[in-house]
Amino acid sequence: MKKSLVALALLGAFAGAQAQSSVTIYGTLDAGVSKKTGTTAAIGKRDNNKLGFKGVEDLGNGLKALFQLEIRYEPDTGTLESGTRPLFQGQSRVGLQGGFGTVRLGRGLTAFQESITAFEPWNGLPSVAGFQTDLQVAGYATAFGSGSDPLGPAGNSGNRMSNALFYNTPVFSGFQLNATLGTKENGGSASAIQGRNPVGTPAQYLVGSDASANPYSLSGTYNNGPFAAMAAYERNAVETKVWSVAASVVPVTGLKLMASYQKQDQEHTKPVNGETKSWVIGANYTTGPGKILAGYGQKTPDGVIKTKEISLGYEYNLSARSYVYIEASNRKQPAAGSTTVDTSVNFYGLGIHHNF
Repeated sequence: MKKSLVALALLGAFAGAQAQSSVTIYGTLDAGVSKKTGTTAAIGKRDNNKLGFKGVEDLGNGLKALFQLEIRYEPDTGTLESGTRPLFQGQSRVGLQGGFGTVRLGRGLTAFQESITAFEPWNGLPSVAGFQTDLQVAGYATAFGSGSDPLGPAGNSGNRMSNALFYNTPVFSGFQLNATLGTKENGGSASAIQGRNPVGTPAQYLVGSDASANPYSLSGTYNNGPFAAMAAYERNAVETKVWSVAASVVPVTGLKLMASYQKQDQEHTKPVNGETKSWVIGANYTTGPGKILAGYGQKTPDGVIKTKEISLGYEYNLSARSYVYIEASNRKQPAAGSTTVDTSVNFYGLGIHHNF
């Protein structure tokens, strides 16, 4: 009898421990057919395909331990996303959550990059028809020497920080503050960055150089029913800076309107024409199982003609986890090797997106 009671008590304790901890496996599979002007049709994607693991452990007294790991891969070949990128390219973070907010250590989206996607009509998807990877960040994530991790390996994503501390405050009356602070530790850069030094002199940032200043990112967000807004500032490892403000409103059920403005300053590593400004406006309209996406944006670097893009898309939900999509865009951008002549690029894509 005593042995049975002991066994029952141990079983209950084990079940209680299990109830206080959880690990979730999740992911995204997105594949489609796309075509751009001057290229043949190809199998591609509009989203970053990922396999993720996240867990939470209840430590008691309102304190929780948490972790999250994300592997990224290519759906058409089954290979890891870009051979030079980290295994856990999406993120690799561990931390604590409590009444003080959330603190995490590792690699992930910066405060600016994590906040801005809610104000872009493609919700930050890296589709060619979307705006977030270029216009909505004023070219910050694509220009040489820019992005959140310019001293990282060649091909590394430009919107994350490695070797960083991440903090999110609790939400107070709709307001939340977010901060990311990186170390000066080099991330394995494979290219030198000339910087403001005259041509022919040693590069300002040699291969393997540490950051000249601690990179950091700050954002503040506000959500109150149909209205949301954000403001952000970020300085990366080579002291490129970006400012951003954005807002969205839901004037009627199913319709979301949004706008954002950005300014990038590359003067620390670019002696002339180091400033870029951009803006994006967009809308989402949900009706039944379908959603219409539309947007227009411009990017104006110093000394270079504007980039202009207009995009239209449609998503149809097959279930709570799967949808099919079709999208198209026209982009007028500087022609290769020119700052005064533009070229027009059309893009068409269709595919299927599944979450698991």
